[in-house]
Amino acid sequence: MPRPITLFTGQWADLPFEEVCRLAAGWGYDGLEVACWGDHLDVVRAAEDDDYVAERKGILESHGLGLWTISNHLVGQAVCDDPIDDRHQAILPSRVWGDGEPEGVRKRAAEEMKATAKAAAKLGVDTVVGFTGSAVWKYVAMFPPVSEAVIEAGYDDFADRWNPILDVFDEVGVRFAHEVHPSEIAYDYWSTHRALEAVGHRTAFGLNWDPSHMVWQDIDPAAFLWDFRERIYHVDCKDTRKRLDGRNGRLGSHLAWGDPRRGWDFVSTGHGDVPWEDCFRVLNAIGYAGPISIEWEDAGMDRLRGAPEALEYVRNLNFDKPTASFDAAFSSD
Repeated sequence: MPRPITLFTGQWADLPFEEVCRLAAGWGYDGLEVACWGDHLDVVRAAEDDDYVAERKGILESHGLGLWTISNHLVGQAVCDDPIDDRHQAILPSRVWGDGEPEGVRKRAAEEMKATAKAAAKLGVDTVVGFTGSAVWKYVAMFPPVSEAVIEAGYDDFADRWNPILDVFDEVGVRFAHEVHPSEIAYDYWSTHRALEAVGHRTAFGLNWDPSHMVWQDIDPAAFLWDFRERIYHVDCKDTRKRLDGRNGRLGSHLAWGDPRRGWDFVSTGHGDVPWEDCFRVLNAIGYAGPISIEWEDAGMDRLRGAPEALEYVRNLNFDKPTASFDAAFSSD
């Protein structure tokens, strides 16, 4: 059977959960990657209240939708971030933000990520997707000059804060799939190696592969899949189009999403520069059998048109691995 195709609900959290289920089912999605914000999923409640878990699962089942993954990017971001400021207040639950004192926010975010692992286990889900935050992303320009000791301390900070969270993931049999993404502890190829080393390559910590964040950095997303094949715990489909014409810069110039002066932007899956067929062939080669989740962030297309269009595109590419070997197919016997 082909891998299930799901819709990530993070960009749909302005709608009630049941309405998103109705839309996704009507378009033909196999399930959802449920975001832990809006009214879609309260992880603290799910970790403690079996009736709430049954109610969430019942809504999915009533629409014929499966659940393989939940995602808590927003709270995960606050675990390691420095600085903690009003940007975080805008995305965090009030119980995590509290009085806004930075270290208190980080500690409460860590506890909420532990609750996320427990909620996933209650829901019968074995993977949580999310961000980690980073104490060193602020140094990405490396000027004024930054010492190696400062960078090393940032990775040590990540390990110190996330290992106790990952201990809980191990206890309940759930994995964390870190989305390799600018502003995170792992944002490109070599920072991914360094993050895995920081936590001792423990199996609780793996990767969510989203090629859009690699293409605009000129990282080959198919090669990334192959090189990190043992750590690919989840797959998101989001496309990127580059417009690097001598004026439009790769860093985006602090221009709004969808502004044509940007050097790159997210577009509907299949409309950008991700080599999708190559990537799906590698997914087959590495034996990835988990969900393919479509994430919608195209500022230039209405999501009610784009989400079903993206599903059709990905469905056509989500081919099975050949059942017969090349040699067997051309055997003379």
